[in-house]
Amino acid sequence: MLLMVTLVISSCNDDDIDLPDYHYEYLPIEEAIIPSTFTLNETYDITITYILPNECYSFNSVSFEIDQEDETSRILAVLTLVDDVTTCTEELITEEYTFEFTATQEEEYTFKLWKGYDDEGESIFDEIIVPVVPVVIDTSIQELF
Repeated sequence: MLLMVTLVISSCNDDDIDLPDYHYEYLPIEEAIIPSTFTLNETYDITITYILPNECYSFNSVSFEIDQEDETSRILAVLTLVDDVTTCTEELITEEYTFEFTATQEEEYTFKLWKGYDDEGESIFDEIIVPVVPVVIDTSIQELF
């Protein structure tokens, strides 16, 4: 029994653990193409531009979160996967990503585009405010009934 316990413990050697050869990193949004107004319950394309520092970075997703302090605000940043093993050239790569957004609230939206950190380590944002216009119902049809 003691031999079994020793064998099990020794087989749990940390040297055998495969650690990932990558990490995730947020990148700033350089530019965003967002409509100047939204109509309630309509869907729109939003296009963001970001710069990959080199070919070791690859797009993973757009972080799109509701601001906990202001539920009418949306925080956007680009999440990348960074290869920690490959030797990469230092060539900047500009890319775009387009996603759909549906305006589901009557209040205006504030899009906070993450730009990086300031000297104190606080996040910096560019803000784009987009008003929501109400749906206009054609009442001339109702007059027929």
